[in-house]
Amino acid sequence: MNRKKLSILVGVVGALGLLMPVFAQEVPSVDEIVRKANHMAYYQGQDGRARVTMTVKDKQGRTRTKAFSILRMDTDDQDREQKFYVYFHEPSDERGTVFMVHKHVGKDDDRWLYLPALDLVKQIAASDERTSFVGSNFFYEDVSGRGVDEDTHELVETTATAYVLKNTPKDTSAVEFDSYTMYVDKNFFIPFEIRFEKGGTVYRIAKVLGVKDVTGPDGTVYKTVTKSQMIDVESGGSTQLDYSTVEYDVGLTEELFTERYLRKPPQEYLK
Repeated sequence: MNRKKLSILVGVVGALGLLMPVFAQEVPSVDEIVRKANHMAYYQGQDGRARVTMTVKDKQGRTRTKAFSILRMDTDDQDREQKFYVYFHEPSDERGTVFMVHKHVGKDDDRWLYLPALDLVKQIAASDERTSFVGSNFFYEDVSGRGVDEDTHELVETTATAYVLKNTPKDTSAVEFDSYTMYVDKNFFIPFEIRFEKGGTVYRIAKVLGVKDVTGPDGTVYKTVTKSQMIDVESGGSTQLDYSTVEYDVGLTEELFTERYLRKPPQEYLK
């Protein structure tokens, strides 16, 4: 096989279309893979915002669509403490709904849901983190991320395109799954597929369907997931997220991530 054909063969990475190297790579440690994957999934840039369309499909193929904005700010430089603000624009009867998260190290995250129709602020208990996020196939925890210290990580396979990690929860009483297998792209450390298992059966699958380069204000280029999907194998339903706009380092302040702004959204960042 000539070099051109070999380059084409190793360059195909499914839906991601990411170019893989043709030379052998030194395998990093498990901790390094997990740290880099977590950074790429949740911590690029000091802050960021995105406009997202969510399409929820049931097993009959019927769909519901929601649109929301996500604001995100890191509050340390260790990829740990972080704040999220999710504001719903559509449908009209959910406009103004807000989901807010303060991620913590060594203790439960703080999560709030504001329901404008009732003018009600509801705090989401740790036991509710793995329940449906506003009627979708994503869980609340999927949106803001799972702490890397909550699981034991094992590198079980290295393929031409991915590091394959088996992750087992340290506290099995806090989750419904027995383990999850994560496939991490070898070039950019983006987790492009996660398969959750219980009782030896895969019942939820998260997939990355699209990645683009997004340039920050200082010229930094961020490899960014712009399309993803969660499949509920048991119910036959799925949810797709499409990111129409993503920006990094926009100058968000911590004040925006307080209870005051649940009822008074920062519209200048939500346009």
